[in-house]
Amino acid sequence: MARDPNFVLTYLTQVEEIAEEILTDKRQIVDLDKKRNDAREALRCLQKEENAVTKGGKAWVCFGDMFVKIPKQTATNMLESDKKQLDTEIDRLRDGLKPKVSKMRDMESKPELKGFNLQSLAKDEAAILKP
Repeated sequence: MARDPNFVLTYLTQVEEIAEEILTDKRQIVDLDKKRNDAREALRCLQKEENAVTKGGKAWVCFGDMFVKIPKQTATNMLESDKKQLDTEIDRLRDGLKPKVSKMRDMESKPELKGFNLQSLAKDEAAILKP
């Protein structure tokens, strides 16, 4: 049973495109997670300095290839907002990854992954389960 070469070529191209998107998203998640971890470390360092020394003061912050001295509270606020933005971006990428993996498995005629689309309980739902 011979198949049309154009059909096979387009099919393989589509599978490769989806696989490439999945790998790109995974790499982006890893990179963003590293940035989030760096922001968390910087935030913790600023908090330790504030506890050890007086409140206020200024901190050196790196913007691209230059260092700027800004108030610690401003630096803390910037790091917290960056962390929140990175969290939402990582969550968005993770949510988009599931349908792509499912689509690729469908194209490869593999069975659907069981338990792959599970979602955690919200706090109020978990509180109902506790006696």
